[in-house]
Amino acid sequence: MSHPLPPLRTMPRLVEPIWGGQRLAAWLNLAAPRPSRLGESWLVYDANLVVGGPCAGRSLGALAMSYGAALVGTHTVARYGADFPLLAKFIDAADRLSIQVHPDDGYAHRLEAHTGFHGKTEAWYILDALPGASITHGLVQPATREAFAAAVADGSVEQLMAQVPVVPGDVIFVPAGTLHAINAGIMLFEIQQKSDLTYRVYDYGRRDARTGQLRELHLAQALEVSQFTPSAQAKVTPAALGSGRDELVRCPYFALERWTHGAPSELTTDPGSFEIWTVIAGAAEVHWDGGVYAMGRGDALVLPASLGRYRLVLEPEALLLRAYVPE
Repeated sequence: MSHPLPPLRTMPRLVEPIWGGQRLAAWLNLAAPRPSRLGESWLVYDANLVVGGPCAGRSLGALAMSYGAALVGTHTVARYGADFPLLAKFIDAADRLSIQVHPDDGYAHRLEAHTGFHGKTEAWYILDALPGASITHGLVQPATREAFAAAVADGSVEQLMAQVPVVPGDVIFVPAGTLHAINAGIMLFEIQQKSDLTYRVYDYGRRDARTGQLRELHLAQALEVSQFTPSAQAKVTPAALGSGRDELVRCPYFALERWTHGAPSELTTDPGSFEIWTVIAGAAEVHWDGGVYAMGRGDALVLPASLGRYRLVLEPEALLLRAYVPE
């Protein structure tokens, strides 16, 4: 039978920032002509339009407004209202991103209420990393706000930042308030709160390609929200959940799991939250009472909280990430 809210496949938004590269377009096997500097593919977020099926042409945000808990789930609605609260994306950093920080919910609601955004906590799953690649995460040692601001002003701030080497499969947790950067040579999957509040602290003197002006910094805001300390933990150790399943991250805003061949196949959605499934390697199929979706590398699928029973079929080499809002 046909389900009122079937699994939802969306059209990604492609973003071409100054630091983007060419690996992601090739990894996604995008048709020509490919973007010359693809830095991000926003797989799932509230403005994504659904492709195919009875909801085609509508955005996830509009569907959340119409269907509420049937799409996003009961405890998600209780926390966020009729909103789609997560954003899943791929990032390819051919060049390093700015040193930056994101505010927490409290600051966002007090001082950025006009944007409609919450704070921004995020997590990264490293897909590829050139030899010697690292991410920036917190400070080497504690600093005062004044000392940090002075280092930004005189261009020595990089010396204060801690570098964490990464390899494919590493998991990095970036709570709001963490000074951080994705450095050159890294491609990753990111799950985050749906927020575009980013405060640039230092951008290496780069200029906007269109205007020729130095890219905007947000030092005053960054000094208000940053933790000027070493990070307690950057890399996260996965926790085994059973055959073929690992929990990578769990925080109040999202949980992220890694699924491989041998994981359970007969599943049921939790009425409390939607699920985002993303294929990192191999291929998979999602079967439900209204049909089948075949998924390959780079594909993402949103399962409404009200979907109920479904079957997940993984090829032997498949690796999928599952994200949802925990209770």
